[in-house]
Amino acid sequence: MNKDQVKGAAKDIGGKIQEEAGKLVGNKTQQAKGLGHQVEGKVQKGVGDLKEAVKDAKGCCK
Repeated sequence: MNKDQVKGAAKDIGGKIQEEAGKLVGNKTQQAKGLGHQVEGKVQKGVGDLKEAVKDAKGCCK
């Protein structure tokens, strides 16, 4: 597991929390920001997954 995978997962979880908090207080802006963070997190995690796949395919230990 690399830093992009960890940071991406953390952003995704943080975004879910922000979205739910926005729902609770009726704040559409916070809901939208939370969804945005979720997307960012998923993309960053995907980049990390791709890096791991390339590393494994090359058999490299960087």
